[in-house]
Amino acid sequence: MRSLSEINEKILQKRAVVLTVAEVKQQVAEKGVAKVAQEVDVITTGTFEPMESSGAIINLGHTDPPIKIRRCWLDGVPVYSGFGAVDLYLGASSAAEVMEGEEVRERGGGHVIEELIAGKAIQVRAQGQVTDCYPRATFETTITRDTINQFYLYNPRNLYQNFIVGVNGGDRPLYTYLGLLQPRLSNAVYSNPGAISPLFNDPDLQSVGVGTKIFLGGGIGYIAWEGTQHFPLQKRLPNGTPIGPAATLALIGDAKQMSPQWVRGCYFKNYGPSLMLGVGVPFPVLNQEIIARCAVLDQDIVAPIVDFSIPRRVRPTFGLVSYAQLKSGRITIEGRTVRTAPLVSLYLSQQVAEELKQWITAGEFTLTESVAPIPMTRSFLPQDRWTEF
Repeated sequence: MRSLSEINEKILQKRAVVLTVAEVKQQVAEKGVAKVAQEVDVITTGTFEPMESSGAIINLGHTDPPIKIRRCWLDGVPVYSGFGAVDLYLGASSAAEVMEGEEVRERGGGHVIEELIAGKAIQVRAQGQVTDCYPRATFETTITRDTINQFYLYNPRNLYQNFIVGVNGGDRPLYTYLGLLQPRLSNAVYSNPGAISPLFNDPDLQSVGVGTKIFLGGGIGYIAWEGTQHFPLQKRLPNGTPIGPAATLALIGDAKQMSPQWVRGCYFKNYGPSLMLGVGVPFPVLNQEIIARCAVLDQDIVAPIVDFSIPRRVRPTFGLVSYAQLKSGRITIEGRTVRTAPLVSLYLSQQVAEELKQWITAGEFTLTESVAPIPMTRSFLPQDRWTEF
């Protein structure tokens, strides 16, 4: 129907018709796929959810005399320093260290990343390996985002195409990466926004690839590679959507451009720190098939209900449930009504898509051709062969 260059020309001329994916679903119900495909140039999707496999690359700049950092803490949170002399990687789920006798600090890498993005000062404490070219042994200072060289997010696993629903069939509370799961199937927690989620609307990853420009944390980012635990061979429904955790993406973007509105540290009791992150992905409407994929509804996609009370990698499930059922606030498990709650912010997920729509409508965000596809044949390899339990 149209090319990417034609769409970008319309964006720059502020003539592009841009709809959020929620608006597209409504338009398809009223007008049909063919009519919407004729009228719309770009579709925006979004999510705002915990993404703990995230982190920041930081280059402090050299000291005088120079130091080769081998141990380092940012506001008490340990960072990885096994790169060059003053290159660091701050993981979102790295927890603040606690001295003997101190209480656990509900703080981690995600909080430090948020505060750096907000322009706050962060304390640095470093120990070095003394060499002839790096004679300094220790270093302490404070930094802000404006006093360091590079500060960018590199996130090994974001944007799960689907995930699980957590429940607890045991007799004690469980503190998990989905939050608190109450005993005896008293609650169920899900973490994907469902039909407005980016990759549910592109099940075969035809509209994204390496180099695709995205909304990342309130700034511009890019898809860097497939994500860790990328599992596109997950079983799928006839509409192409997966029935459980499937594709993932690695993302990258300049954190100095980002906003703490869309990058927020968080903490899960008795589990640890994480990062709430807003990610938006635009889809150019090149043909009707793209509109047809984006017409998928919450009642058309499912997730597995997984019992966390069984301490194994492969846990028993209570079957599949649709996202329409999850969002209703109640599901039924073995004849029992169970309350549901989203870990994802459904409201802010929609707001990410709205903000990206505004950027494109204003001519401030054009679309990119990918330079390589995301592989769709990756298997998921566990380490069960050598496990002793």
